[in-house]
Amino acid sequence: MTPPRLHDLPIRALTADDLRHCADLSEDRGWPREDHKWGLLLAAGKGYGIDAPDGAGLAASCVVTRYGYAPAEPDLAAIGMVLVAGRYARQGLGRRLMTYICDEVLKNIPLTLHATPYGRPLYEELGFETTGRAEMVKGTFLPDPSEATGETPAGTGRVRPATAEDLPRIVRLDNEVFGVDRTHMITRLPAFTDRLLVAEDRAGDLTGYAALWPNMDTHVIGPLIARDTADAQALVTALAATTDRPLRTDVDVRHEALLAWLKDRGLASVAFNAVMTRNTPGLPGDWTRRWAPLTLAAG
Repeated sequence: MTPPRLHDLPIRALTADDLRHCADLSEDRGWPREDHKWGLLLAAGKGYGIDAPDGAGLAASCVVTRYGYAPAEPDLAAIGMVLVAGRYARQGLGRRLMTYICDEVLKNIPLTLHATPYGRPLYEELGFETTGRAEMVKGTFLPDPSEATGETPAGTGRVRPATAEDLPRIVRLDNEVFGVDRTHMITRLPAFTDRLLVAEDRAGDLTGYAALWPNMDTHVIGPLIARDTADAQALVTALAATTDRPLRTDVDVRHEALLAWLKDRGLASVAFNAVMTRNTPGLPGDWTRRWAPLTLAAG
């Protein structure tokens, strides 16, 4: 029997049963398996994939996370985990999958994604424009003893572990700063993360929050929402004190002071990714309080 042509293979929705195949695909492309992150993305978003014609897992994948109060007509959708198995690379599968997502599944919907230099040309051909940049930094955090008191460096508030009663406040703050509703993602943070902290001012008003979640041999900081650099530093310092693993985070390059501080604390630049959008001139919300995403795959 003649095997089907790659471009004739159907695109299908992925399910939780595909988690292992998704992790296998990540590993095939030289990425960490990231089973934990894949589990969140497939639960909070919707995966799409093409089965490999040789029967060995997936030939291609991507995940779409919709944000807004009406999932059928989202205010914004994030695309991530766009992967093609090495043995099928450069045969048009990535283009076919992305064209299907952009022009059929999410036609006319504002879209965003983080692009590596390798993937950026394809996304530009599909109508995405670069509207920002994020710098990935990673390393063993070296704390400053003067910042380990629970107070922000400016002494204007405190950082503490989040409680169940804080979750509605976190959702409200996140919706304000992110610019669209992502309750379905934020309410999963207590189960997904190892640590979830909040920052408050002297009056007890919520000024920021941050999460720490496991990713193979590292801990990732994200989301990181904060009123100012001092709050962001306090949240990072408090999270770093809870782990012996190297830290990784992806910071908007406009936050130069935080990036310089992280590098002074032992983290080093790993890569730059382009923040790209389509059908919108840029991301909504308040970038000055949005320091790091939950994950590059979901914004």
